[in-house]
Amino acid sequence: MLTELSIKNFAIIEQLAISFDEGLTVLTGETGAGKSIIIDAVQLLAGSRGSIDFVRHGAKKAELEGLFTIDEAHVVHDLGATYGIDTTDGMVVLNRDITAAGKSICRINGKLVTLATLKEFGHTLIDIHSQHETQSLLNQDQHLRLLDLYNEKQIAPIKSAYQELYFDLSQMKIQYRQLNHKEQDLAQKLDLLQFQSNEIANANLNENEDDALLEERKKLANFEKIHQALEEAYEALYGDQKGMDWLAQAMQALQNGQDYDEYIQAKADELANYYYAAEELTYDLRSHLDTLQFDSSRLNVIEARLDEISRLKHKYGPSVNEIIAYEQEVNEEIQQIQNKDSFLSELAIKIEQVEKEAYQKAVQLHDVREKAAHALTRDIKKELKGLYMDKSVFKIVFETTPSEEKTSNYVKLNQNGYDHVHFELSTNPGEPLKPLHKIASGGEMSRIMLALKTIFAKHEGVTSVIFDEVDTGVSGRVAQAMAEKIQHISEGSQVLCITHLPQVAAMADHHKYIGKDVSRKRTATYIIDLNIEDKIEELGRMITGAEMTETAKDHAKELLELAFTYKETQK
Repeated sequence: MLTELSIKNFAIIEQLAISFDEGLTVLTGETGAGKSIIIDAVQLLAGSRGSIDFVRHGAKKAELEGLFTIDEAHVVHDLGATYGIDTTDGMVVLNRDITAAGKSICRINGKLVTLATLKEFGHTLIDIHSQHETQSLLNQDQHLRLLDLYNEKQIAPIKSAYQELYFDLSQMKIQYRQLNHKEQDLAQKLDLLQFQSNEIANANLNENEDDALLEERKKLANFEKIHQALEEAYEALYGDQKGMDWLAQAMQALQNGQDYDEYIQAKADELANYYYAAEELTYDLRSHLDTLQFDSSRLNVIEARLDEISRLKHKYGPSVNEIIAYEQEVNEEIQQIQNKDSFLSELAIKIEQVEKEAYQKAVQLHDVREKAAHALTRDIKKELKGLYMDKSVFKIVFETTPSEEKTSNYVKLNQNGYDHVHFELSTNPGEPLKPLHKIASGGEMSRIMLALKTIFAKHEGVTSVIFDEVDTGVSGRVAQAMAEKIQHISEGSQVLCITHLPQVAAMADHHKYIGKDVSRKRTATYIIDLNIEDKIEELGRMITGAEMTETAKDHAKELLELAFTYKETQK
């Protein structure tokens, strides 16, 4: 969840630090105080495009920072591993600075990243919904993903198996097209491949040869240092009044006294072991010294061989082993071209077989999706009914694209199967079904989005869900129903909500008030946590929209009591 948010020199906010908790946090306040600006700041942390207009007038840059706590199973750990960002302590810190010159600087856990990378991380941590932007839930391109998420346990294994087949099929088709080029192109390619094969073969490379040569060159280049080190060590140990003589003298001294003291006896035995080990070491040093020989011609041979290998590395791979592997690939491709007709025939048979298997798996995937679609349709209708849209008709539409290949009897496959899915809705009896994004009413859009979010919040694994005035255009019993839905979502995810509805505000586990002061002819935003008395005052203000009355206070108290009772019944 989002634990801390720090904002500095951003729009009308000079400096603001906000702590957030689990559950439902509601932000309310006067118009223009900066409620939506706070959401803008979070959106920028999630990777949305910035603008110099966000930098507070007179400041050099706007600074944003968000601290998120995550559990061990969160998908952001996989992203961290991909980008070399450590997330093992269960925390992710997103930073973003926007300079007055328009430059954007992004960091994740202190590491500089691109805006695209920040966006990848942000989308796994934050899900923002507002009336003024196209929502992922209303985006047709996302509907198949949502359907697969809905019944992930059954769909994911089949989808994974299909995608393996689809990848193999795609690679074989690419290979077939490349091998089926014009004869002239193939002849030119064959010449190049044979040249490469001969050049590598003539080099007679051995596995790990470069590493072995580098090691041998190092020894020859430092022959004098190696010889001197061994000789000095040997001389220090061996000969009159050398190390071994002193060790022998010490050993003899201890042996002379060992009959009188158990400690001396033990140390005499210990020193004797050291002495004989040192003596053996001395013999080894001498033996190795005798084998050392410097061969200047060998060094020249090594340098020439390394130059040859280096030239091949520039062409065919960073190591000898990779050059050898490349040679094998080239030889296989030469065989394919030289035996093109028979290879193409065999490859065509393989393609037909794998395409058949992929299509069968895609059918299986489609069947499971259709069952999931029926269940999801029931759930969405149930949610819409709870939001007083019981007359609505919801439908999950499946479409396919015909195959472009004349030889294929199948529909066009893609990496997700052959299904194209989008959600359609009719909000009133007699009206035709329409794609979700074509629904005009703001109030209807809010309820549809909330119904979908109620279902998908637990499937998407997002740390924090933010609702920015999604309750616009509703009131009365619908407002109460929306409040209950938002509270329900907060049971599985942290929810931050900007609202003008007292019913939603009453459901809050934490209520923050956003206000503004004018000091030295500049407007500054502040934020305070409301206690129970403050909540009553704020709810009363939201109810009347004008001067506080005792009736409004009583109504506010009643709303809080109803909200408390509702939440208790949900436990």
